[in-house]
Amino acid sequence: MSSESGHLCLRAAWVLPVAAKPISGGMVRVESGKIVFVGPGDGAREALDLGDVALVPGFVNAHTHLEFSSLAAPLGRPGMALPSWIGEVRSHRRVEQSRDNMSAIQSGLAQSLLGGATSVGEIATSDWALKPQGAAAAPGTTVFRECIAPTEDRIETTLQTAREFLAQGPRDPRFQFALSPHAPYTVQPRLLGELVDLACQSKVPLAMHLAESPEELELLERGRGGFRELLEAAGAFDPLPTARYSSIGEYLSQLARAPRSLVVHGNYLQSSEVAFLAEHRARMSVVYCARTHAYFRHAPYPLAQRLAAGVAIALGTDSRASNPDLDMLNELRFVAEHHPGVDPATVLELGTHGGARAIGRDHEVGTLDAGKRADLVALGPISPGTRDPYEAIFAAQTGVQQVWLAGQATKPN
Repeated sequence: MSSESGHLCLRAAWVLPVAAKPISGGMVRVESGKIVFVGPGDGAREALDLGDVALVPGFVNAHTHLEFSSLAAPLGRPGMALPSWIGEVRSHRRVEQSRDNMSAIQSGLAQSLLGGATSVGEIATSDWALKPQGAAAAPGTTVFRECIAPTEDRIETTLQTAREFLAQGPRDPRFQFALSPHAPYTVQPRLLGELVDLACQSKVPLAMHLAESPEELELLERGRGGFRELLEAAGAFDPLPTARYSSIGEYLSQLARAPRSLVVHGNYLQSSEVAFLAEHRARMSVVYCARTHAYFRHAPYPLAQRLAAGVAIALGTDSRASNPDLDMLNELRFVAEHHPGVDPATVLELGTHGGARAIGRDHEVGTLDAGKRADLVALGPISPGTRDPYEAIFAAQTGVQQVWLAGQATKPN
């Protein structure tokens, strides 16, 4: 059945609502871009039979940097220290500064759709506006404007940029604007506090890179190491005690005041910090970028332990500067393969509802429920007679067969 009339009825070998049990031979009915029914598909003659596929909610890529989407391979080399890799990023930006960032962003949005992501949490380093032709088939995007001020003299300018970014608002309802205090080594405590206040006033989420590397902790705890050297080389190191907190926990306490906050990476959280995040799971999520984590050869990520502790977790691809692609199915498959102790059903939840909750859109997307936007993905082929559809969707032969945005089928180039 076509969606041109605003009505769509799809039947699949499996429907995986995420918030409910899998439905064999299930059906999803859509009207005016919203889901109106999810259930058994028996007797629905008007339904379009998709065959041996699993119909799931559109994936949510909770953290990415689309400006790097034109890269053919990650920057630097596997296992390099994060401050050295950031040097590679700065060099890349100097080379690319004359080019239009939006071309790479548009490419990244198309790549995201190909991998099944219908919602994206994007970190933007400049004002963000899609050209009309580039927005025709774009995922719903939460645009986090990056805010950086490693020294006191840059705080007011950064705050003004943040205020203006939120004030202009997105021109397209599929996009929402938010803020990203970058990281502890580039955001002074006063700036962080002001940004949290601004997020509260504007009712928007915040995303901050935290506990990402040993070098970050070394700077906070001892005031030395690779990040100090990087900042000093750029003339941006502030030696005053007020320039940064001494622990990740102090940053978390500030972020906990925001309407919603994303702790990006969180690779080196202490047990007390994990407990804090679990206590504040209603408004705080950790974003695990699995293949980027592996690229830097960090210590094994304790995903099962954090889930058991009650931490809210989402998944993200980070960027093509540290990841071979923006394909969320590949990201979820990697997580399922490298964390065999985590049930595949949970992995799917992390890449759908978990991400939607993190960016504050779980009332719109993330599960197949009546009233939610009909952002759908068909995964297949699923072998006939499959008893565990969750394992089947992460099998090597499974791919993204089709994507629907608000009930409209889209095949990005």
